[in-house]
Amino acid sequence: MTPPELPGPQLIADIEALGAKLGEAKASIGQRIIGQENVVELSLAAMLSGGHALLMGLPGLGKTLLVDTLSTVMGLSANRVQFTPDLMPADILGSEVLETADDGSRNFRFLEGPIFCQLLMADEINRASPRTQSALLQAMQEREVTIAGEHRPLPAPFHVLATQNPIEQEGTYPLPEAQLDRFLVKIDVPYPDRETERGILIATTGTEEAVSREVFSGEELIKAQQVVRQMPVGEAVVDLILDLVRACRPDEAEAPDVVKTSVAWGPGPRAAQALMLTSRARALLDGRLSPSADDVAALARPVLSHRMALTFAARAEGAVLEQVIDEVTARVTRIEAAA
Repeated sequence: MTPPELPGPQLIADIEALGAKLGEAKASIGQRIIGQENVVELSLAAMLSGGHALLMGLPGLGKTLLVDTLSTVMGLSANRVQFTPDLMPADILGSEVLETADDGSRNFRFLEGPIFCQLLMADEINRASPRTQSALLQAMQEREVTIAGEHRPLPAPFHVLATQNPIEQEGTYPLPEAQLDRFLVKIDVPYPDRETERGILIATTGTEEAVSREVFSGEELIKAQQVVRQMPVGEAVVDLILDLVRACRPDEAEAPDVVKTSVAWGPGPRAAQALMLTSRARALLDGRLSPSADDVAALARPVLSHRMALTFAARAEGAVLEQVIDEVTARVTRIEAAA
């Protein structure tokens, strides 16, 4: 396998400068978000890759605070939509209203909905009806919405950070596969460990509230996304990404037995694209010039787990999708290392 092409002096300088600026951003986020380093890094990786993220976690784990902090630190205009069963598409996208002027003439005027921002927090996205959920499909993929036959572009950059409660399913509507695929990563927000929870307890029950400062602007984030796309990727890493994604499809010849017997459907090409971009972003956040196999392995769960599903028989036998992904990742990584 050939090593990644060495970046030019200007790209090296851009990567190093961006790495230092990202260090400032993480420090600023850490003023309000205690612990959860992996969640913060995955969220930043999604934004550096130009994508959207689905945050899975129980109430009270700081998901809303994280999105609010990210909007401040990254210098983005943000809106929050609380998804409920009675929410309608027009409540998100906006609508046209008929207005009467002083001279008696009537004209339609478009009132922008909360989606016209740079960072949209879709809180408890699975509580809205499928009709309302589908209102985000075009926006998340094409960065525009079509209302009354007119295409309206969204501000750039545009990111959706959605939250979902993993256990409370009464009165919810599971996201369809087409919409799940539009999320670059799925981020599990775990309980904090004891020392982290002690720090949260002390920091949040005093008289002063920690604040974060703006480090990026929207224009700087767009430039950072361009730098990520210019980062070189070695042929071995590209092959590893392809081998991993294809090994997770039950109808592929190279799929291992655990996939053929347990997985109902596997990831599509978007998964490979997501792994390529987020691996670059993870390397950048770690101060490296190009991604490695370790980056791909670390991102396998966040990128693949919402793009696959177990068969009914596998679920009945107690199979866990994340464990299947780990097994396939370990197998593919061993094969690549041996080659």
